[in-house]
Amino acid sequence: MATTRTSNAHWNGDLKSGGGEVSLGSGEYSGAYTFVSRFESGEGGTNPEELIAASHAACYSMALSNMLAQDGNAPDSIKTDATVTLDTVDGAPTVTKIELRTVGKVPGLDEDGFRAKAEEAKAGCPISRLLEGGSAEITLDVTFES
Repeated sequence: MATTRTSNAHWNGDLKSGGGEVSLGSGEYSGAYTFVSRFESGEGGTNPEELIAASHAACYSMALSNMLAQDGNAPDSIKTDATVTLDTVDGAPTVTKIELRTVGKVPGLDEDGFRAKAEEAKAGCPISRLLEGGSAEITLDVTFES
């Protein structure tokens, strides 16, 4: 059973003085993004790395919750923060690191058990697998408007 999701982005102008808007296909979020919001202060909108961080934190929290519940330890709560680092590598902007920090309240489980499941979820989360292993086929359909 495959599911598909769609989002879109629109950009006007050049990199430094232009601007754009990103929208989720569900309609739940739409926001501006600019050079400044991505590469400088972070003010003035969102950026792709922030959206990746949100996606990864959400996916990871769900994966961990599921794995805990499958083992008979349904969590009261899982909270995950993700930090995506964008740096320059060989002259090109590159995502170099993603840090996940998770806190769980899980009745019937001790810290070592939680830590083990947290590591397992890191390896099993679909977004973790995508970003670490390059597991996705990326296709491109191009249309040029003159």
